Amino acid sequence: MSYTPSNYLPYDFANRRHIGPSPEEMTGMLQVLGVPTLEALVEEAVPASLRQSEPLEFGKPKSEREMLWHMRQVASRNKVYTTMIGQGFHGTVTPPAIQRNILENPAWYTAYTPYQPEISQGRLEALLNFQTMVSDLTGMEIANASLLDEATACAEAMTMAQRVAKSRAGAVFVDQNCHPQNIAVIRTRAQPLGIDVIVGNPLTDLEPAQVFAGIFQYPGTYGHVTDFTDQIAALHAAKALGIVVADPMALLMLKEPGEMDADIVVGSTQRFGVPMGFGGPSAAYMACRDAYKRAMPGRIVGVSVDARGNKAYRLALQTREQHIRREKATSNVCTAQALLAVMAGFYAVFHGPKGLRAIAQRIHRKAVRTARGLEDAGFKVEPDVFFDTFTVDVGPMQGVIYNAALAEHINLRKVGATKLGIALDETTRPATIEALWRAFGVNRQDCGGDGQYRIPEGLIRTSDYLTHPVFHMNRAETEMMRYMRRLADRDLALDRAMIPLGSCTMKLNAAVEMMPITWPEFANIHPLAPADQVQGYAGLLADLNDKLCQITGYDTMSFQPNSGAAGEYAGLMTIAAYHTARGEGHRNICLIPVSAHGTNPASAQMAGMKVVVVKSAENGDIDVEDFRAKAQAAGDTLAACMVTYPSTHGVFEETVREVCDITHAHGGQVYLDGANLNALVGLVKPGEIGSDVSHLNLHKTFCIPHGGGGPGMGPIGVKAHLAPYLPGNPLEGEEGAVSGAPFGSASILPISWAYCLLMGGAGLTQATKVALLNANYIAKRLEGAYDVLFKGKGGRVAHECIVDTRSFGSAGITVDDIAKRLVDCGFHAPTMSFPVAGTLMIEPTESETRAELDRFITAMLAIREEIRAIETGEADPENNPLKNAPHTVEDLVADWDRPYSREQGCFPPGAFRVDKYWPPVGRVDNAYGDRNLVCTCPPPESYMEAAQ
Repeated sequence: MSYTPSNYLPYDFANRRHIGPSPEEMTGMLQVLGVPTLEALVEEAVPASLRQSEPLEFGKPKSEREMLWHMRQVASRNKVYTTMIGQGFHGTVTPPAIQRNILENPAWYTAYTPYQPEISQGRLEALLNFQTMVSDLTGMEIANASLLDEATACAEAMTMAQRVAKSRAGAVFVDQNCHPQNIAVIRTRAQPLGIDVIVGNPLTDLEPAQVFAGIFQYPGTYGHVTDFTDQIAALHAAKALGIVVADPMALLMLKEPGEMDADIVVGSTQRFGVPMGFGGPSAAYMACRDAYKRAMPGRIVGVSVDARGNKAYRLALQTREQHIRREKATSNVCTAQALLAVMAGFYAVFHGPKGLRAIAQRIHRKAVRTARGLEDAGFKVEPDVFFDTFTVDVGPMQGVIYNAALAEHINLRKVGATKLGIALDETTRPATIEALWRAFGVNRQDCGGDGQYRIPEGLIRTSDYLTHPVFHMNRAETEMMRYMRRLADRDLALDRAMIPLGSCTMKLNAAVEMMPITWPEFANIHPLAPADQVQGYAGLLADLNDKLCQITGYDTMSFQPNSGAAGEYAGLMTIAAYHTARGEGHRNICLIPVSAHGTNPASAQMAGMKVVVVKSAENGDIDVEDFRAKAQAAGDTLAACMVTYPSTHGVFEETVREVCDITHAHGGQVYLDGANLNALVGLVKPGEIGSDVSHLNLHKTFCIPHGGGGPGMGPIGVKAHLAPYLPGNPLEGEEGAVSGAPFGSASILPISWAYCLLMGGAGLTQATKVALLNANYIAKRLEGAYDVLFKGKGGRVAHECIVDTRSFGSAGITVDDIAKRLVDCGFHAPTMSFPVAGTLMIEPTESETRAELDRFITAMLAIREEIRAIETGEADPENNPLKNAPHTVEDLVADWDRPYSREQGCFPPGAFRVDKYWPPVGRVDNAYGDRNLVCTCPPPESYMEAAQ
């Protein structure tokens, strides 16, 4: 078949950046599939009745230089003022070594969640450092590997406390000095679960017998530093729990919550080198007593051993996860903030305990000097004791002084009608303090101080922290650089090889799209900055909103959800609010197909809905008759259905409109999971085929990198009738807030916007078509060796395919064995056992070249032959390349007593010989890790016994 312009877009760099196969390669791949053009393939794969009638049109795609110039003009409309607003967001300094070697390094930001531990040892160690840092600073026994943000961590702590507290009270007490966004998200999460939220003064209003937990901010939002030991003791006497929301920077000087006998501690590590970014992303943390570890949401990195007894890291206690427990899961958390947690952990490694304490002391001393200067001028400063934040009573002069500070390029916080809030941070310079004094009419020089503290003696920290050797390594930049490189080299990320994970869309994160996120105009903006200082963000958000609405067929977007699961939850809460506003708050049934994404049932349960599971038909589609029957049974209690399109089985189901019509006929709303939008962009608009709301995984389809398990973004698109019920502004305490900032992790939105600008409407559509081509090419090439489980009516798959490995059980081979063998070939395994146990779900994305697809196919076909050798008796059923995979350098150089050659074991077909990836550990013993749970950095000698 010859190349014709009708088959492909003209060759241009904008599209060739993201689209892997060249036009010539596509021609050959189409010949393998037996179709003449991409359009013909799309016609076979995508039902014509669902195809959109109008093409996407965004104007001419921009070149890299044009896009960067345009982005610079937009960024210049943001004004970077000194922020002294506080409220949980602070200026910080990202050490250049961390910015260059972590944040801007694709070895770190293109990695996937470390579910395959053998190829994730670097980021697992970095996350273990983070957990150790959190445990030490909070004084708690165990910490997780991050949560989405402080506000959602507060809500997770509340629901966790309800699960584990022996008190049967139905209310939670919340300190009135918690940040407004924390209270707002707690209220949102509590409402559908029937939890009463009591907000008050913990010193006078707390009645322990009425609550299952108390949540206290430390320090408080206006700077109050309170010892909550007595309040927590009173809660314990009533069988309730004490939760402390703690600033880790303050904990470098203040008595740790563990010393107050807290049960759960949460907070944000944003101040540890992660810019504010107009609200995010940054890594929240959660720590708790060891007794509660199995109820803790999020991921926990644990320590185990590999097949040779060597130390190996892994994700521990995974049976808690929502993909396994569904509506019985501890939460619906699917995305952590791994990349940001790695940065925060390295910030602690970089500075060490002495360096961190010095930073905290400098912040406190600057705050004391600032307050003293104002007091000397006659202003009333409150509270008397504080760490870095205080308020100043200025009476009727609030507006005048606020505006005078603006004239000095300083943002302050208005507190009530007569006070101004001031928060100092690591970036505050003497000139800033002097400018602030001028705004208050004080002409004074900052000449340093006498080092006095304003922390009560009983609240000064006396315990050690960060005692592990990793926090005491030589901090010369050469050593730090090499440590980061050593960890990165242990991992297999997208910068090395294809990561063919179904439903996870591990596509290119283009370097040019990543560049703007570190610009100060995007990175150093407080989410409460005045509107005239964030006109660049406003324009970006408006245009991205319009583009995403055109792509999806929805009427408007909320960018607040900061993960895909958060988007699911926000969408369902929007539906629930819509029903309630129409006097139909009794609607609480949510129909969810058995093949749905694992977070769907957990999200529905969190939204107060009752999950009713719908069967799959034999071909993998939704069983429409079972769906109809269950919708009829629900009747006027039907709230919603949740469907994934294309289906999780990797096909375009033709009955999706019928499912939507049935739902609407019974008064329900349709939630269409947008995780597979990479197969729809430019071809099908979810909002035009019957759905009312979807979340969009910007960290999948729209090129925000996965970052080893986060950051993510899950904005929701809705039809007009749902728009009034979208999440409110958390910073203002509005209803329905689902995260701590109005636009979620806003600083990574430039990535997705840049992707749209570079590709244009036609380029985005071409990307979708090539995603279908690559998936169908793999499915076709693997036919005969493996059974492809599900196909559409045209005999085609969508953007992913599921291959069945269950028949290999007769040879003793499991899906795990194949996954580990792929590591020897230099590949991350496809998604295992989801949505069907014993299968592999493969999604190549449009970013992969034919050469990389062929390398993967070669590896899979060779693995099939190794299985066949076991089936025929040619290979030992227990001592073979699959059972011993992955093979390490240690295996290679050790005495070789295996019945196959070193070359077959270590250099299988598909593997590079010169640039081969060597896993740093052999197969990890998961059972050992859970029996001997260690979740902080242990001393090296602790492994001697295990290795003997």
